[in-house]
Amino acid sequence: MLSRLLLIVTVLSFFLTARCQDSTALLLNRLNQAIDASPRYDSTKVHTIRQLTTGLAATPRNDLHALFNGYLKLYEEYKVFNYDSGFSYARLLQATALELGDPTLTTYARLKLGFCLLSSGMFKETLDSLNKIDIHGAPDSLQAEYYALKGRFYYDLGDFDNDAYNTPAYTLRGNSYMDSALQLYPAGSFNHSYYTALREIKINQRDKARVLFWDILRRPDLTGHQIAVAASTLSDIYIYYDRPDTAIMLLVKAAIADIQTSTKETAAIFNLAQLLYKKGDVRNASSYIEIAIRDAVFYGARQRKVQVSAILPLIEGEKVSRVEEQKTIFVTYSIIATFLLLIVIALAITVSRQVRRLKTAQRIITEAHANVQGINGQLRETNNKLSEANSKLSEANKIKEEYIGFFFNADTESFARIEKFKKSLEQKIAYRKWDDIITLVNNTNFKKEREELLQNFDKVFLKLFPDFIERFNDLFAPEDKIQLKDQEFLNTDLRIFALIRMGIHENEKIARILEYSVNTINTYKTRIKNKSLVPNEIFEQRIMEIKTV
Repeated sequence: MLSRLLLIVTVLSFFLTARCQDSTALLLNRLNQAIDASPRYDSTKVHTIRQLTTGLAATPRNDLHALFNGYLKLYEEYKVFNYDSGFSYARLLQATALELGDPTLTTYARLKLGFCLLSSGMFKETLDSLNKIDIHGAPDSLQAEYYALKGRFYYDLGDFDNDAYNTPAYTLRGNSYMDSALQLYPAGSFNHSYYTALREIKINQRDKARVLFWDILRRPDLTGHQIAVAASTLSDIYIYYDRPDTAIMLLVKAAIADIQTSTKETAAIFNLAQLLYKKGDVRNASSYIEIAIRDAVFYGARQRKVQVSAILPLIEGEKVSRVEEQKTIFVTYSIIATFLLLIVIALAITVSRQVRRLKTAQRIITEAHANVQGINGQLRETNNKLSEANSKLSEANKIKEEYIGFFFNADTESFARIEKFKKSLEQKIAYRKWDDIITLVNNTNFKKEREELLQNFDKVFLKLFPDFIERFNDLFAPEDKIQLKDQEFLNTDLRIFALIRMGIHENEKIARILEYSVNTINTYKTRIKNKSLVPNEIFEQRIMEIKTV
């Protein structure tokens, strides 16, 4: 009964201080690390642009081919980084090509100008620019680029209108141009594979498109921008199939690639913010939508700024609602804390009674032991058993007294912190300091408290079993003995068998207390037993033979 009550208190204590991390949290952590490093990536991009600009300034004005190449390099750096600069260098490309009198270079420059206009969401200007191009007689590579750009134009225009009347017509025209492009792109090239998969989406063959996009992402020769484009487009399929977890994984991959390549003309982080908002992760959604706004403004993507502006008020409104919900939650926590305090009081009364009973039983056993000293050999065996039982009761009494005091103090400190937290929260709510409330909540470090609880558990345990580590290591060869780090009392291996020595043998209970899966606990135990010098079946028996002080 007493051990069961102790287990309940332990589980409740860990429940208050533990926080579950799933795979989505790990992915978002990787993205947040990339976001923190984004100034370094952008600095590298700016440094490259400065070097190219310096080289261009040194180019003779009469060397038109060298100027053309210099403008082209700067255009490539700017085309997904900043619209205004990319557009300026595209116009310089076009002017230089006209001055050279080279029709092929002129067509090439106009295609670059069209790409800039489309990326910025300037649909009318894009169509006007593309209609000025006479593609007949141009090299196959330029024709392929032209038809693909025309196809993308009608796809994007259809997505922008997003209605039942215009969008199907635009999609059909986009498919027609994309068919022409695919006939000219080399089979096996990234563009051929990507536009083939994109066309499958537009004709509602998403399963085929999904297979094609995964094949693309497995290719080892992709650039960072190609990874971002393929992963972002593939995520649309999983969004359509209502599989947000896979879509989030792909959008994180795309967003990281965009950050590492300093790509500001991107929809990945915007779409990721939308998905997280729908899943209820308002904090990350708000953070990422701000980044999407910043990138859209920096690049000059007009349609992206419109899209972001539509969802931003919803996210901000949800943040306000969450603050109100937090108020209700903390009131609930106060009630729970009061209930737990009552449980601790009841537990203290129960423990006190149990201790008295144990002392009475110990006195009776001692008296019986004194009375049977003169009894024959048969009774000596019975006496030995009673002595062993007495030893176990004494040990159990000592362990329970130590841990009851430990958990009583730990819970008292927890309630004091909760009361302080409650008063601070009520004060900030009264003054409507919502930002302070969010900061207060975010600064609550449950992980640190849980680590302190485990360290205190270790200290109390080693106080009861000061030679536990030495006796534990005696069961292993020298190379397999456990070596603890500085300031470390017990590691995970030792802590599992410390709980077993405390009488908690069920893997499910150990897994809940240490916040591991049952499979992980089984793996730890099997690995440790396999390395020991004693047979696996008696390993835990040897652990139970380790004595208290």
